[in-house]
Amino acid sequence: MTRYESPGVGVFVAHGAYDAASIAPLADALRAAADKCSRVVIDARAVSFADSTFLNLLISTHHTTDLRVVAPSSQLRRLLELTGANKALKVQASLEEATA
Repeated sequence: MTRYESPGVGVFVAHGAYDAASIAPLADALRAAADKCSRVVIDARAVSFADSTFLNLLISTHHTTDLRVVAPSSQLRRLLELTGANKALKVQASLEEATA
């Protein structure tokens, strides 16, 4: 995971697989960002695998700040669609759109 900030926005580039064994660093970072940023953006283009643990993290972050999910990978997009989370979360095509 890579992290950077633009004014008032915490931006995270997630990559690789996320499940119960690997979610802790990303979860800690998103929670910290939600406490101090008015918007949190997660670039999900390089997420190769995500399970319900990752989905729960997105939803809980969404409840505490303005969360934007950018360009989810095909596997993550399918998870969002199957669960209906794509209707609740702000899924955007580009990083520029999400940080504007």
